[in-house]
Amino acid sequence: MYTSVILYSTPICPYCVRAKNLLQKKGVPFQEIDISENPALETEMIRLTGKMTVPQIVINGTPVGGCDDLYELERTGELDRLLRVG
Repeated sequence: MYTSVILYSTPICPYCVRAKNLLQKKGVPFQEIDISENPALETEMIRLTGKMTVPQIVINGTPVGGCDDLYELERTGELDRLLRVG
């Protein structure tokens, strides 16, 4: 099994950069989906997460929120639990 991480983003979003930096620092592979020029992808993100802001992070099909939410999960140790598969 593997962990699936999707990060919806835009190129000019500093919070997207922070979220990507944390995932990269932890060695977590992720799929980045740039919604800036594709309304269908933005609609998909909103449908999946219920949010209209970026970044939106989805781990194993579960929306976990944005950058602040990701860092809070890291602070509490919950991020490592969510990333564990098996």
